[in-house]
Amino acid sequence: MRMQRFVSSYASLMASDEFSAKVERLLAYEQIRQLASHYAVAVDSRDLDALVELFIDDVRVGRDTYGRDALRDSFAESLGAIGISMLNVGTHAIDLVDADHATGQVYCHGQIQDGERWIHQFILYRDTYERRDGEWFFVRRIHELWYGEEAPTSPLSFTPAEWPKNHDGLGTVPASWPSWTAFWANNT
Repeated sequence: MRMQRFVSSYASLMASDEFSAKVERLLAYEQIRQLASHYAVAVDSRDLDALVELFIDDVRVGRDTYGRDALRDSFAESLGAIGISMLNVGTHAIDLVDADHATGQVYCHGQIQDGERWIHQFILYRDTYERRDGEWFFVRRIHELWYGEEAPTSPLSFTPAEWPKNHDGLGTVPASWPSWTAFWANNT
């Protein structure tokens, strides 16, 4: 008898509009969080196709240019000006405006190769998101810098780690990403 009451209560809960709305909100939060994480991986691996797919198809690039092709060209130029990057996404505060619009702030610790220099940055992204056909995208991403500083030693000067033989030294990433190799083959 208890099990029947539990099943009946559970079924009522699952069918309620309130429950459905809460699940939709949770899904929105998680899908938006994944945008920031996928952005970091796409940037670091130089997977420009994956990167631009995170944005609405009519994304504004500059003052009067729109679309993912223009965004791809912009990313190719800016990412071609630096070497290795490592973006580590941290705090991500999301505010749902309505069922299809949201804003957010993302903290990110970046490590960036700038020629022979190695730079540590702490970045704040101010994001605008939109859901289209059930999928969340970036509408806009504003990159702000809390600080940047040159590291006293560049990890690029390390000898190869030859993991798992050694725990310290230079590893195989990002060169092990096919998209990284393809990016530099097309941008040199």
